[in-house]
Amino acid sequence: MAQSAKPISSPVPDAWYPTLAVFMLAIGLVVTASFFIYEATSPRKYRSLAKELATGTVASVFLGFGSLFLLLASGVYV
Repeated sequence: MAQSAKPISSPVPDAWYPTLAVFMLAIGLVVTASFFIYEATSPRKYRSLAKELATGTVASVFLGFGSLFLLLASGVYV
């Protein structure tokens, strides 16, 4: 016989969604601001592609998950 299936549940409690959204979006915006400051103040020949890619990736991950948790906190379940 087939076993009964467990309902799908979130690994993160629902009460944490707003807090996670605020903190992740704040961190993402700070990293994005540091990326723009780095690009605007450093001369072209002294820029590092690895640092640019790493900073962009970190900012993108935090802004992406922050947006996800913001949608979940507002009731849009994606």
